[in-house]
Amino acid sequence: MSASRELLAHLVAFDTTSRESNLALIEFVRDYLVGHGVSSELIYNEDGSKANLFASIGPADVPGIVLSGHTDVVPVDGQAWTYPPFQLSEADGRLYGRGTADMKGYIACVLAQVPALVQAPLRRPVHIALSYDEEVGCLGVRSLIEALQRQPVQPMLCVIGEPTELAPVLGHKGKLAMRCEVQGLACHSAHAPSGVNAIEYAARLIAELGRLGDALQAPTARNERFDPPFSTVQVGVIAGGTALNIVPQHCRFDFEVRSLPAEDPRQLTQALQRYAEHTLLPAMQAISGQSAIRFSELSSYPGLDVSHASEAARLIARFSGSQAFSTVAFGTEGGLFDQAGIATVVCGPGSMAQGHKPDEFVSVAQLAGCDEMLGRILAFACEG
Repeated sequence: MSASRELLAHLVAFDTTSRESNLALIEFVRDYLVGHGVSSELIYNEDGSKANLFASIGPADVPGIVLSGHTDVVPVDGQAWTYPPFQLSEADGRLYGRGTADMKGYIACVLAQVPALVQAPLRRPVHIALSYDEEVGCLGVRSLIEALQRQPVQPMLCVIGEPTELAPVLGHKGKLAMRCEVQGLACHSAHAPSGVNAIEYAARLIAELGRLGDALQAPTARNERFDPPFSTVQVGVIAGGTALNIVPQHCRFDFEVRSLPAEDPRQLTQALQRYAEHTLLPAMQAISGQSAIRFSELSSYPGLDVSHASEAARLIARFSGSQAFSTVAFGTEGGLFDQAGIATVVCGPGSMAQGHKPDEFVSVAQLAGCDEMLGRILAFACEG
């Protein structure tokens, strides 16, 4: 049994669904590192229920490579699993379990390299950075990046091991998640014109959001590196009303903007707010001065767009053995690292086609390929 597979079995056994604590896994990693003579820093959330982990191996006075991954996974609720989700199972060259692809497989491979890293004559450091709450808006990594920025020497590159089938990825879209709450005036539906129907006004907002989203598909706004090659908008949740014979006083809907890296998604939300303030609110408040439309941000993270001609691209091509640079549709913590001045690329084992689904898996071959990629990173760190 490979060290990566053995470590993956340990990692999968921890239920680190984002609603749960990740401390048991983080403490396992901390103790594993201590067993190899490596100390680490834990960066806790406000209530101490979750933590990031940061560790360094090698010299501290030169720029190094960050190997970064998130420890949380998505829920298994309501999914029909053939295999136990929090127990590693192997069949036909595949390793099944929640998080095997997204992204405990990569973390297992990173940890499996620790004994070799400790013994190697490193001339550049290799850093291990593990975060919490990536799946719910890239929340935990922000304090980890702040800690990184306090280091006297900044890393030269961060490799985020999201599942890309070990293909080098240089870009992804950003995301802005918003909530809109509409407050109207309830009355008996027989006298509907005397009330302010919060659902109907929410529907008008959603229709306007659709029109704004359609404008993002203009030929001049496209970037063919991405799929789809334009920014997108969608409403994912809506709730309102109590009974058919009551004009609804409240309605709430959540929407997201997945924006190309060069675009500012807040321009769209600001346009929607102007529509609400100038077109809808005057009519609503003419009936009830208590009427309101409120917007609040749920989460956001920036996109990532690394130049093909950059040093970061050259390095990940060397490490992955491929110059077939691409982008991915899903988001990562990469945009936050890059925004903080740390050049970042995405490359890891497995495929997001298996992520977030029942019977999630990573192939044994992909795990072995990741071991080889990390071995090339080790070799580079020894060159200086």
